[in-house]
Amino acid sequence: MRVLFPGSFNPFTIGHKNIVDRALKLFDSVVVAVGVNSEKNENATGATLRAEHIRAIYKDEPKVEVISYNTLTANVVKEYDIDCIIRGIRNAADLEYENEITRVNYTVFGVETIYMLADPQLKEVSSTVARELHKYGVEI
Repeated sequence: MRVLFPGSFNPFTIGHKNIVDRALKLFDSVVVAVGVNSEKNENATGATLRAEHIRAIYKDEPKVEVISYNTLTANVVKEYDIDCIIRGIRNAADLEYENEITRVNYTVFGVETIYMLADPQLKEVSSTVARELHKYGVEI
């Protein structure tokens, strides 16, 4: 079974890595899909660079494929013959946000989503916080 782990991964945190590593134990392969988030005024170059960074992390893991994309996630599912999507959930706010997307993906495109709860030690890890700390020179 092939699973897609989509996100902007800006940056790819230890929390994201934890989800990928745990998914590797459950699925035949994990496709990490680095998307361009139009709401964050990003461009494709940034997504491509983040994808290269993640590829380097998993260079010795043949069950991980890393791509970048600039389309609907459901289109990537179809294009790459993916069986389902996985999403990490840290808290109730994440669940509420992900539920909206999950409903659309299932209702409109027939795509299933599986939620993985964040490791309790990592549930406070956030890309937004990591970006802010990095902006002010804090080592992340």
